[in-house]
This record gives sequence, C-alpha cells and structure tokens, in this order.
Amino acid sequence: MMGRQSADQRRFFYDFCLEDQVPGDHLLRRIDGLLDLGKVRQQLARHYSPMGRPSVDPELMIRMLLVGYCFGIRSERRLCEEVHLNLAYRWFCRLGMEDRVPDHTTFSLNRHGRFRESGAFRLVFESVLHRCMAAGLVGGEGFAIDASVMEADASNYKGVAGDEAIDWSDPALNTRAAREYLAALDPHPDPNRKTPKVVSLSDPCSAWTAKANKRVQFGYGLNYLIDNEHAIIVDIEATPARSYDEVAATTTMIDRTQKRLGLKPDRIAADTAYGTGRMLDWLIKQNIEPHIPVWDRSRREDGTFSRADFTFDADTNVYTCPGGKPLKTTGRVHDGRTILYRASKSDCQRCPLKQRCCPNAPERKVPRDVNEAARDHAR
Repeated sequence: MMGRQSADQRRFFYDFCLEDQVPGDHLLRRIDGLLDLGKVRQQLARHYSPMGRPSVDPELMIRMLLVGYCFGIRSERRLCEEVHLNLAYRWFCRLGMEDRVPDHTTFSLNRHGRFRESGAFRLVFESVLHRCMAAGLVGGEGFAIDASVMEADASNYKGVAGDEAIDWSDPALNTRAAREYLAALDPHPDPNRKTPKVVSLSDPCSAWTAKANKRVQFGYGLNYLIDNEHAIIVDIEATPARSYDEVAATTTMIDRTQKRLGLKPDRIAADTAYGTGRMLDWLIKQNIEPHIPVWDRSRREDGTFSRADFTFDADTNVYTCPGGKPLKTTGRVHDGRTILYRASKSDCQRCPLKQRCCPNAPERKVPRDVNEAARDHAR
C-alpha cells in the first residue's frame, strides 16, 4: 500500500541532539578536533573594552569564516544564511538550535577592525601550521612559490589611466579602500616599478591584469609559500596582481617565515615570473639555491646574433663578438638595472658579419643585467 507522509510540524517539543546529526567523517568534525582558538581570544582581549554590552564571540565569527573558506561561501550575507540553515555548520560554530546567527555586517566591522589590527587570522594560520610542524609534515628544506589571481570587487568600467591625475579629496571617492590606498603610498617609490596602466576608483589597491589567461579585470594576487615535503602552505601574502608585487612578496614571506617559525629553505622552486636578476641575486645572497627558469628575452627572432652568441669574460669585463672583436662598457647603469656594452664603430663597419649582427645600426650593443652573474648561476 502506498504510504503518505505526515505533514504535521506543529509539535512543541522534540527529542533532538545536534551532536548526533553530524557524521563522524564530516570535514568540519575532523577540523574541530584539531582547532584551538584559545590564543586568539587572548590576542583579541586588548581590542575589547572591559565595560559595556558583551560583543559577539570572536571565536564564533572565526569559526563561521572557516566554514565559508572550506565550502567556498564568499558572501558574508550568504554565509550567515547557510549557518542558520545547516546543522553541521551550527554544530561547528557551537550554536544551538535556538541561538541567533550574527548579522553579516558584524563580520565586515571586525574583519577590517579588530581582526586586522590584532593579526588574528595570521595567529589562527600559524597555530595550525605549528600543529603540522609538530606532526613532522613540514620539512623546511625546499619551498615552492606561486600566485593565483583573485578578482577584485571593482567594476571594470570605473577606472582611469594610471598617469591621469585623480582628485582623491572628492567626497565620492572617500571610501575605505581609497583611504587604505593613500595611506600605503610610498613617498619614495621604487624607480623599477612601472606606472599602472589603469587605476580603479572603487578599489585602487587592485591591479588591472589579464594574468592566468583570464579576461582583463581588476584583481589581486594570492601568493603562497609552500613546503615541498607534504605541500603544506607555510606563508601567504596578498598583493596587487602584478608580477613586480608578487616577486617582492617572496622576500617578505621568506623573511617572515624565518623570523616567526624558524624555517629557512635550502632551495626554492618557482616559475619564470620569479626568474628576474634582482630576485635571483637576492636568493643567492640568502644562501638559497634557486630552481627557477631565468626570465630572458635576449633571443632575437630576426636571424641576427642574440646575446648568447657573444662570449663574456668576467675578469676583463668584456664581451667578445662572433667576429672576435671586443665590446666594452663605461659601467653606466641604465634604467637602474642594465649595463650596455658597445663595439667599436670602425670594427663593425668593416666586419663581414655585420648583416647578421647589426644591419640597421652603426655598431652593435649588448645589454647585460647588473645581476647577470646570478642569472648565469640559475642557468
């Protein structure tokens, strides 16, 4: 006989235990067994007033944010809805069936306020990392570095050219993102940093990028420093999605990992974006062996001699061309990173190889990076 479900949901009392509703192999149950947020409460204590109405428990908010991270819930408004409805989420956040879920605006206020000022998120991250180190999951000998692109919450249609003057005193532009951007501006900018092509008016810290074969957008780079033993992330740094900033984040993460965790790698692996002379030179000076392809655009595609066809003598600081003639330099550094070596005009004019070397110039010039020794070491 076909049954019919009873639709009576008007009972006043239920015999219900939230603990029994979460399976033993659920991801959140496994995380809960290893999560200790006791130090976070101590770290945040000085950021709360000893008087007044009790706030939302910071441990509750961090547990909710961990739920959002683990299950890909990026919207804080939706996260609150999901925790309200999902029994496993309620159990992990230590909420009973009748407990209220915090309002989504509470997250924004604390994320940009107390949590950032106290370094609460990094404390949680490092507490988990210490557990991994204690379990022998971090070797500390070989690291890898890479970055992934995350789209910024900024309209692609609200940007201006990077060299265009912007009136940041305009009340319409007085946003938290703009204030943070202005506060972080370096009064003495690095001359090696290029002017951005486009600046977002709603999120000026983001970068106009088309990295990772994605459409052009404003975005950030999430830089990860990974221990190769068991692929454990040992540090992370968010930057604008520009190669310059992502490479610079490498030095920040390696220094911080050594100071805070006592870890310094013997070698590091990365892709070509990190193979600049400046980066390779820094790694070698830190006694870290770079396993990184060299960023090299010296190869010519027009059939003429490339820089690799010229022989460099470090003792005399002279290049020798395929015709056996020397190329010398004054030692002047151009653009902060390049030294030019020039051949004699008279040597080039009567050279039988001129058409294969410098057919459109009176003499041949060969550029050499000031950190070319480090590039040769990596090769």
